[in-house]
Parts: sequence; structure tokens; C-alpha cells
Amino acid sequence: MSPVRRGYRFTPLHLAGWLFADMLLVLALVSMGDRGDPLAAQAAARPSPSTSSADAGPSPEPSPTPSGPRSVERKPVKVHVTATVGDTARMVSQLRAATARYEGRAAAFVLTFGQAPEPSDGQAYAREINKSLRKARPGVFTDATTRDFWNGGSAGSADLEIYFYTR
Repeated sequence: MSPVRRGYRFTPLHLAGWLFADMLLVLALVSMGDRGDPLAAQAAARPSPSTSSADAGPSPEPSPTPSGPRSVERKPVKVHVTATVGDTARMVSQLRAATARYEGRAAAFVLTFGQAPEPSDGQAYAREINKSLRKARPGVFTDATTRDFWNGGSAGSADLEIYFYTR
């Protein structure tokens, strides 16, 4: 007679969200690596000081706008939000407070990890948080790409990783 095994049963569904998140991160890193650094391009566009000021003509004014492609900062801004499901007003107020110092900047993409016991509930909560982002700071998040992920735990909170464009 064989013993009956009880307990946790592994299902691939639990890894599907993490696999997708890892693949998205790899694709984002590859696309960011393909772009030039606008700060380096701006530094290269500045003329170096000459040794003889009599030989040099008037120095050109630096361009007021950066030359080169726009790039994404490598380090994300991490935000934690705690609000019950459906409490959009609390979500918006917490997101406004957490992102106040980034007003005037543009977010490239946002990874949101909704906490819930089940993957579908966590992703639905992350989707709700991402909709609240656009209400909290429309100028910052209107064109941002958002992704909804699940992170195990008790329902009612989310962790965000916000990647901004370089200045």
C-alpha cells in the first residue's frame, strides 16, 4: 500500500506571471541598451575650451533642447500603495502624495504588482492601481505603458516600479 501524499501541489500557473515579468524586463533592457545616452550626446555637442581665445571666433550657444534620442532611467522609483479593492479615492490620494516630486516628468513604463492570494485578483487590483495613476497625475502617466502583475500576499496593497524618461 502506498502512502497518500497531501499538501501543496505545484502548478505552472504560479510561475506564468513571473516568467512574463522576467521576459518583459529582458525586452525592456534590450530596447534601452539599443538607445543612445542623451546626456552623453549633449556633452559631446559642447565645444571644448580652446587654448587661444584670439584664434577662436564667438563660441556657439548650447542647444536649449537635448540632442539625441530620449532614454529611460535605469533605476526605478518604487512606490507602495495600500487601499481596499474599489477605494479609488484612497488610491489616487496615495499615488499623488508618492509622486508629487516627479511632477513635470514623463513616465516611460510602470510595473505594478498587486498583492492577492490568487493571480487573477492580484492582476485585477494592479489594473485598478494603474487606472488610478492616470487620475492622480495625468501629465506624468498619460502616455506611460503599464503592466499588471500578481504578487502573492493578502489583498489590498500593491508595489509599483516606475521608470521615468531621462531629463
